[in-house]
Amino acid sequence: MEIKEEAIQATVSSPQPSLREIEVEVAWEEVAKEWEKLLSRYVARIKLNGFRPGKAPREMVKRLFFKELKNDLIEVLVPRTMNKVMRERNITPLVNPVVSEVIFRENEPFRFKARVEIFPDFKLPEYKKIRVKKMDVKVEEAEVEASLERLRQDSAEYLPVEGRGVAEGDYVVIEWKGRDARTRRLAPTEKVLVIAGHPDNGPDLNENLIGLEVGGSRRFVTSYPPDYPQKKFAGKTIENEIRVVSIKEKKLPDLNDEWAKDLGEFDNLATLRERIRKELEKSKTRAARQAMGEEAVEAILRDVRLDIPEGLIERESAALVRDWVANSTKTLTAEELENVRQRARLEAERRIKRDLVLRRVAEEEGLEVREEEVDEEIRALARKSNVPPAQLADRVNQEGKREELRASLLLRKAIDFLLENAVLY
Repeated sequence: MEIKEEAIQATVSSPQPSLREIEVEVAWEEVAKEWEKLLSRYVARIKLNGFRPGKAPREMVKRLFFKELKNDLIEVLVPRTMNKVMRERNITPLVNPVVSEVIFRENEPFRFKARVEIFPDFKLPEYKKIRVKKMDVKVEEAEVEASLERLRQDSAEYLPVEGRGVAEGDYVVIEWKGRDARTRRLAPTEKVLVIAGHPDNGPDLNENLIGLEVGGSRRFVTSYPPDYPQKKFAGKTIENEIRVVSIKEKKLPDLNDEWAKDLGEFDNLATLRERIRKELEKSKTRAARQAMGEEAVEAILRDVRLDIPEGLIERESAALVRDWVANSTKTLTAEELENVRQRARLEAERRIKRDLVLRRVAEEEGLEVREEEVDEEIRALARKSNVPPAQLADRVNQEGKREELRASLLLRKAIDFLLENAVLY
C-alpha cells in the first residue's frame, strides 16, 4: 500500500554535511488502514479457546496481541515511509537509516525520527589528461625458468623407499609420543607427515630421524626455551619417542618434450615455455595497468576536499582491524593494537575517498554495468576458482553479492576511463 504524499509530514535538517536528521509524522487516517489490515490477518489466523478459527472478536484479539501488532506495524510503516521521504527529498543513504523515538498511539499521528548518513557532496577536480608514468612490461628469462620449475615441482612423484633409512628431503610419516618430564603427563599419540631435514621441524627431530628405516623407532629428550612459538611446549622438557611409519622420496620429472606433452596442449618444451612467457606477460600487463590506474586515482585524491561521515570511517576501519588481527601470527599488545587501529583508520579514509571519487567519475561519464557484464565476471571468477559457473552464480545471488560485484565492476570501468584519457609519459 502506497502512502499518500499529503499524509506525510517530514522535516529534514543537516547538522553535518554528510548527515541528515529526519522527523516524520504520518496521519492517523493512513496508519489506520495498515493497522486494520494487520488486525484482520491476526483475527484470521489466531486460535482462541471458545471461538472457531477466524471468529474471535477483533477487540479481544487486539487487546491480547497489541504488542505484536504494534511491532508488525512499525516494521511495515517505518521503511515504507522512509523510502518515500528519501526518494522525494533525493536522499541517498550510505547505510540503513538509524531510527529512534518511534511513537504509536491509536487515533494519533504515527511519529519517528531517523538519522541518515549520505554520500558527501564534493567537487571533482579535472580528471581528464592526468599525467601518468607509463610502466613498461618485460618478462625475464629467469622468470620463465622459475615458473617452469614450479610446474616441474607440482608434477613430482612420491615413491616408496626400499632398502635404506630416512635421508634428507624424504617425506616421512612418523608416529610421535611425548611425555612431560616434570609432570609425567603423556600427550596423545600423533601421526604426522614431515620432510626430513626441514628447518621448521622441531628441535632435535631431524638428527634423530635421519637413518631410521620403516618400523624403526628412537627416543630422545628435548628441552624447549620459554619463548618457543608453540606454547604447549614452551619452557618444558619433553621425552619423545618416534616411530617411522612410511618413507617416500620425491622424484622430479626431466625437463623434456615428453613431460611437456604429459601436461596437455603442448607439442614440446618450447611450446610450454612460450605459453608461460605469454601468461607472465599478460599478468604483468594487468598489474602494470592496475598500478597506473591507482596512480591516476591518487592524483585526483590529492586535489579533492572531502568530508567523510565519521560512522562510515569507523565501520570500514573496524572491518580492517578485524581482518588484520585475524591474519596476525602473534597476539598483539595493547600498544600494537592501537597502532593497528590508527593505520586502519588512515587506510579506511583512503579507500572510502577512492571509491567515492571513482563513483563520481562514473556518474559524470554515464558509465554503467550491464547484467551480461556481471554474468561474465561471475563466469571468469568461476574459471579462476575451478567451480561450475551456475554454482557460483547461485552463491553470489543467495549471499546478496551481485550488487557488490556490480559496484566493483563500475569502479574498474572508472579506472579504465581515467587511463584511456590520461597522458602517459
